[in-house]
Amino acid sequence: MPQIATPRPDTRARILDAAMRVLRTRGYEGSSVDDICAAAGVTKGAFFHHFRSKEDLAVAAAAHFSIWLEALFDRLAWRDHADPRDRLLAYIDARIAILRGDIAHFTCLLGALVQDSYATRPAVRAACEDGIRHHAAGLESDIAAAMDRHGVGGFTPEGLALHIVAVIQGAFVMAKATGGPDLAVDTLRHLRRYIEMLFRETAP
Repeated sequence: MPQIATPRPDTRARILDAAMRVLRTRGYEGSSVDDICAAAGVTKGAFFHHFRSKEDLAVAAAAHFSIWLEALFDRLAWRDHADPRDRLLAYIDARIAILRGDIAHFTCLLGALVQDSYATRPAVRAACEDGIRHHAAGLESDIAAAMDRHGVGGFTPEGLALHIVAVIQGAFVMAKATGGPDLAVDTLRHLRRYIEMLFRETAP
């Protein structure tokens, strides 16, 4: 049977995919355009055809990572629960499930970039903030529905969504500090228990 050739991603997409890998592993300051070109299999001429600079690439890579992350969580189907509380718990379970393998593969590009360049690269910092807030906003409707269903108040859906994301980012830092996912997993299990206590099951 003849083999069907799989089309390669276009050059810009290859550079962005490579940037996600390299920047997550080495950080912004520890990465060079040469590193990213080598990982993408492109020339520097091709790089500068698509991006003005490493900073321009980092801004685009933050947006590219956000799209990739949302697609990943759509595939994990954590919203397949009737109770919004259970959807939030399933989201955290999905976060725990992906904490395995190489640290650079399960941690967040946005968090890594902003920690590395928040004081020196305002455009990168802003792109990372946009991505983090966008992901948190995806939790807000389920938090609002859980608050209504379980009679919980005293905070805003936005505030809790950002808290959840902040704990996740902190778990990634702990994974990097300890050289593995175990403490990060424990951190997210504590977050899960907090959500369980916050939205205690109520009689139907």
